[in-house]
Amino acid sequence: MAGETNDSVPYGGKSAFTQTEHNIVAAYLLTACIISLASNFVVLGMFVKFKSLRTATNAIIINLALTDIGVAGIGYPLSAASDLHGSWKFGYTGCQIYAALNIFFGMASIGLLTVIAIDRYITICRPDISHTLTKRWYAMMILAAWINAVFWSSMPLVGWAGYAPDPTGATCTVNWRKNDASFVSYTMCVILVNFIIPLCIMFYCYYNVTATVKRYKTGNCLDNINIDWSDQIDVTKARMSIIMIVMFLVAWSPYSIMCLWASFSDPRTIPAPMAIIAPLFAKSSTFYNPCIYVIANKKFRRAIAGMLQCQTRQRITINSQVPMTISQLPLNE
Repeated sequence: MAGETNDSVPYGGKSAFTQTEHNIVAAYLLTACIISLASNFVVLGMFVKFKSLRTATNAIIINLALTDIGVAGIGYPLSAASDLHGSWKFGYTGCQIYAALNIFFGMASIGLLTVIAIDRYITICRPDISHTLTKRWYAMMILAAWINAVFWSSMPLVGWAGYAPDPTGATCTVNWRKNDASFVSYTMCVILVNFIIPLCIMFYCYYNVTATVKRYKTGNCLDNINIDWSDQIDVTKARMSIIMIVMFLVAWSPYSIMCLWASFSDPRTIPAPMAIIAPLFAKSSTFYNPCIYVIANKKFRRAIAGMLQCQTRQRITINSQVPMTISQLPLNE
C-alpha cells in the first residue's frame, strides 16, 4: 500500500460506477453524438442551400443548431472516451476546458430557446410590435444569449464556484461536491437566470401564442396575423407549445434539482445514478431540438426533403401570400 502513488489514482478519484456501466453510458453518448451531429448538420445544410430560409427569425434556429453541434462535437466524444477509459483521461486542464464549453453551449442553448419563444410571441400575438423590429434587434437578442453564456461559463474559471470531475469520474462539471458559499451563490444565480426566468418567459409566451391561435381559428380570421400560417401553424398548436415546455423541463430539471440538492444538503447523499442521468438529460436536447424547432415546421420539412432528394430551389420555394415582416425576410434583403 505504501508503494502506491497519486499516479495510480485517476484524476477526480475513483469512479462510483463499474466499467460495464461506463461502457453503457459511452454507447449512449456515441449514439447520441451521431444522431445530433447528423440532424443538426442537415439543418445547417438546409439553410445553406435555400437562401429564402435565411430570415432574421430563422437565424435563431441556426444559432441553436450551432450550440447543439458544439455539445455533440465536443461534450459527447470526450465524455464517451473517458467512460471507455473508466475515468476522466484529459487531466486538469482538459477538465476545465470541457466543463466550461459544456456550460457555455448549454447556457447559450437555453438563451436561444428563450429568444425563440419571445420571437413567436411578438410575431403572433403582437403584430403591431413585430412590424417595428429590425434585423439589428434580432442580432442583439442572439448576441445577448451568447454573452450570457460566456459570462456564466467563465465564472468558475475565475473563482466563482469551480469545475471538477463528478462522482462518475468520467465527466467534468460545476464542482457541486464542494458546496461552499461560492458554489451555493453561483448555483442559485444560474438556476434563477438560466432556468426559472427562461421557463417563466416560455410559459407566458407559448400560453399566449396558443390562446391567440385558438382565438383567431375560432373566428376564422388567421389572415389577420402577419405570418405564413400554412407553414407556421404546426409549431404554434397547443400540443407543440406544451411539448416545447415539457422537453425544456425534461432536459434541465434533473440537473437543477441535483444542484439544489447539493446546495442545501450533503452532496454525498446524491445517488450515483442521478449524478450521471442529470447531465445526460441536459445533453439530450441536442438531438430533439431539431425535431421540435425544425422538423415540426412544414416549410422546413419540405426544404429538408428537397435537399436530400437533390431538388432545385425553384421546386422547393413556397411563396407566402401574407405580407412578411422583417423577421420573415431573407437576411440579404
